Amino acid sequence: MTNEKNIRPSWVDNSLFPFKSNFMELDGCNIHYVDVGSGPTLLLLHGNPTWSFLYRNIIKALSPRFRCVAPDYPGFGLSSARNGYGFTPSEHSAILEKFTDKLGLSDVTMMVQDWGGPIGMGLAVRRPEMFRAFVIGNTWAWPVNGDAHFEQFSKFMGGMVGRFLIRRLNFFVGVILVKNAMPHNFTLEEIAMYRGPFPTPKSRDPLAIFPKQILEARAYLAEVEKGLSSLSSRPALLVWGDKDVAFREKELNRWQSIFPAAKTVMLTGAGHYIQEAVPERITDAITEWWR
Repeated sequence: MTNEKNIRPSWVDNSLFPFKSNFMELDGCNIHYVDVGSGPTLLLLHGNPTWSFLYRNIIKALSPRFRCVAPDYPGFGLSSARNGYGFTPSEHSAILEKFTDKLGLSDVTMMVQDWGGPIGMGLAVRRPEMFRAFVIGNTWAWPVNGDAHFEQFSKFMGGMVGRFLIRRLNFFVGVILVKNAMPHNFTLEEIAMYRGPFPTPKSRDPLAIFPKQILEARAYLAEVEKGLSSLSSRPALLVWGDKDVAFREKELNRWQSIFPAAKTVMLTGAGHYIQEAVPERITDAITEWWR
């Protein structure tokens, strides 16, 4: 039965996001997801401050030959969270596991980027039998102990000043996202689609929690790290933006050591949000790799 919370809000531009919205109740959260196309399953996971809209161009290109499933985590996109939900990567990963189980997904190829790495790989190490292969963008899935590059970002953006910028000024959408999807230049309509889920300071709590979790989720990230070697025999495609200010050659090398047979495609000139930066190069890489 359709109810008010399962209706797309008025700010959604149907011309930019021309996919049916599906909703699923899980543990008191209302999970929105796209499920388009037929064929082998591609599970597409977003990061911060994005949602399934991030994958719109990839879904359009690949849905004729793949079943493209793209959920929004609670508090992101069109998904809502229950009272008391903490918006941590471990909670998102647990919800993702229940989501995939309820859809009955199997033989999955999963694409991860940004926080999609820790969230998705957390599921993969718990349930390796579910996964066929991986497409890995600019991300990580292990503790960053002692790495000043990440620790300084976590302490600043997860601290008082960073939280103020995110909650009061929507800094993650208005600055970090906009400045780190080069060479893509966002239209006003596209930016409106990223601002839409976060109209108030309170609604931006999920965005503000992630930076601090880079350090506070050490125990969860260590558990994910322990299981990564169990996935090393799976086929993997690494699609890596070389102009990312967050994830560097160091992290790419780590993924290459985890998946020694992986194919690597360098996305020259692409910033952190590779799905916005060069979606056609990603879909070409996936299509060629799949052959």
